[in-house]
Amino acid sequence: MKIAYWHSHLNGLEFLQVHHLDLWQEIQSVILNTNAYVCQTKISQERGRQGNRLFSPAEINKAFEVSLNALGWLENRQSYYLTPHQSLAFETMYLNPEMQKQAIEAQGEIAYFSYNQTDFLKERIAIELQFGKYAFYDLFVKHMAFFVANAIDVGIEIVPTKAMCAQMSSGIAYYESEVYNLYRQGRNTPAVPLVLMGIEP
Repeated sequence: MKIAYWHSHLNGLEFLQVHHLDLWQEIQSVILNTNAYVCQTKISQERGRQGNRLFSPAEINKAFEVSLNALGWLENRQSYYLTPHQSLAFETMYLNPEMQKQAIEAQGEIAYFSYNQTDFLKERIAIELQFGKYAFYDLFVKHMAFFVANAIDVGIEIVPTKAMCAQMSSGIAYYESEVYNLYRQGRNTPAVPLVLMGIEP
């Protein structure tokens, strides 16, 4: 595959180039060495495209997972307990999970378990591979949650381009739309360094 576009938000790319050039080159190499056409295994059932062979998000994710895992990029989860009560939430959000649970329950409240998960993490760099509908959530919530928790320095979001989406099922998030979402939020939102990448065969 090839990298058709990229966008650096809050100097995310510049941070990688200065502090983690080896990891940036590693990510580019994985993309360039992934053969999208091997993943063109989904047979469309959509009206007007029935029988067409489309790129399979599951197969693309699997191909990237194999390559990135081999290089030490692994899934990561950050667990926590939450409460709807504002003062108690602020009091507990920076404690470790077990202490959060104890503090919330000590106030007679229910501690609700939750977690944030990122697809790949290595040396405080998170990668989300999004070949579904939820790139906006990754960009504005997931990367931000890991950044605020001091678990990452930069988030990377990899999405298909509009051209690639033409050969996928409908409803997939694509680069041109997601970068526009970043543009219209202004220069400082979300408040986390990001690299948005648009890839295609």
